Amino acid sequence: MDSGLSVTPLHLNPQDLSGRFIFLRKRLQAWYADNHRNLPWRQTPEPYSIWVSEVMLQQTQVKTVIAYHDRFLKRFPTINSLACADQQDVLKLWEGLGYYSRARNFHKAAIQVNSRHSGQIPADWNAFRQLPGVGDYIASAVLSIAFNQPFAVVDGNVKRVISRLFAMDTPVNGSRAHVVFQEPATALLDRDAPGIFNQAMMELGALICKPSKPRCTLCPLDTFCAALASRQVDVYPKRLKAPSVPLYLVVAGVVYHQGRMLITQRKSDGLLGGLWEFPGGKILEGESPADACVREIREETGISARIVSHLCQVKHAYTHFKIQMQVFICHALSVAVRLNGPVDFRWITPDEMDLYPFPGANHKFLGLLKNTVHTRHKTFPTGKMI
Repeated sequence: MDSGLSVTPLHLNPQDLSGRFIFLRKRLQAWYADNHRNLPWRQTPEPYSIWVSEVMLQQTQVKTVIAYHDRFLKRFPTINSLACADQQDVLKLWEGLGYYSRARNFHKAAIQVNSRHSGQIPADWNAFRQLPGVGDYIASAVLSIAFNQPFAVVDGNVKRVISRLFAMDTPVNGSRAHVVFQEPATALLDRDAPGIFNQAMMELGALICKPSKPRCTLCPLDTFCAALASRQVDVYPKRLKAPSVPLYLVVAGVVYHQGRMLITQRKSDGLLGGLWEFPGGKILEGESPADACVREIREETGISARIVSHLCQVKHAYTHFKIQMQVFICHALSVAVRLNGPVDFRWITPDEMDLYPFPGANHKFLGLLKNTVHTRHKTFPTGKMI
């Protein structure tokens, strides 16, 4: 793809580069027209569908989002239907996507669109940006793609493309990365077709300008790329070394009483807000997992419990930490619940587990729990090992 043009350094005035940028935009958009993935949210100009996709795509791979996007729109086809939904229904549909604050904020935003904007998603930057969960990226993506407004998106794919195009030394995961990369992204933006251009930049990063083993020989912008010209593609983008991820040792107790088990609901805000889980928490220094389980159940629920057996060990990773969870089957010695931390509780049958949204770590043992329950005729023999 030799255009005969040499690589242009970023520090030159963008006005002096207008001809070069026009050529770059044409090259990129022609490539996008022939090579973009046929994703469901690209088949409609409907702002709501586009907004749903952008919320889901934060921190989540496209292949995972497709099924969730389709199910979400089937259950909540309009912004009004989402606004009228119960938050628990929204969280249940979101179950497995993680980063549940996205779902909670999206639900809150839908309610505000209904109450403050007569059910119409605002096309104004300030009005849209003020909605819960809407940051610069979401605002730029939705307003450019759905409303053809000239706002450049800056996500991980775009930062990687720009970092290599201009051999930028700014770490893409640094505190100033968004501000620094926003300037060249805005300079490159095709203001006549901002939605297409933004999608093309993101698609280029996803399909061609990959984090490792980029497909430079297929890149429509190869002759513009400073990293490629200097044979330093593998050097960019620059990244700050990530701190070590702490590992927490935790427990969870499946507490049974008369064939029902106790679940508790987390506060609506914070990590995993609004989800249901089996009571538990961190193991203290010098404490055995079984003792920690009994203590945590008592502290969180006021219930005295006795360990029946060890069900399994679960490992799960969150964004900034990992957990290793020991799961125990327990028998309730008392049933008067006095919550300390959780905001609600239920005594449920094993068949009712599917009605509640649980965190991913709990999901890793729900299948085993169901199988164990059914092999024991839906009750656990108290005081016996499984």
